Amino acid sequence: MKKTVIIVAILVLIMGMFLCTNKSYAAEKAIDDQTESKIIEIKENATNSLEDYKEKYGSDAYGVVAYILNLVRIYSIPLCFLGIAIGAIHQYVIGIRKLDTLEKGMALIVSFVTILIICQILPLAFAIFVKFGRG
Repeated sequence: MKKTVIIVAILVLIMGMFLCTNKSYAAEKAIDDQTESKIIEIKENATNSLEDYKEKYGSDAYGVVAYILNLVRIYSIPLCFLGIAIGAIHQYVIGIRKLDTLEKGMALIVSFVTILIICQILPLAFAIFVKFGRG
C-alpha cells in the first residue's frame, strides 16, 4: 500500500513539473470574451458578498472571518459526505474480510461526521459570539 502511494505521488509530481515548465501549455489556454466576462462576474459577486459581511458585522476582520466560515460551511458538506462514503466502503465492503480495515472504516465515519458537525456549527457560534459577546 505504501509503495503504491509513493509511486502515484512521484508520478503526480513529475507530471506537475512537466505541466508547470511547459510554456506552450499556458499559451494554448486562451480566454475568450465570454469566459472572461463570467470570471469578472464571479469575482464581483464574491467581492459584493464579502462587503455585505463586512457591513453586517461592522468590522473588516469579523466580516472576512464570517465570509471564510461560510465558505467552509458550504464546501465541507460534499467533502465530508465523500469521506463518510469512503469510511462506509472500508467498513462494510473491505472490512468483511479484514478486521483492521473494519475499525479504520468506523474511525473514518466518526471523524468525518464530527468534522461535518463542527463545520456546520462553527459559523453559528461565531455569529452568536460577535452579536452578543462583544457588547
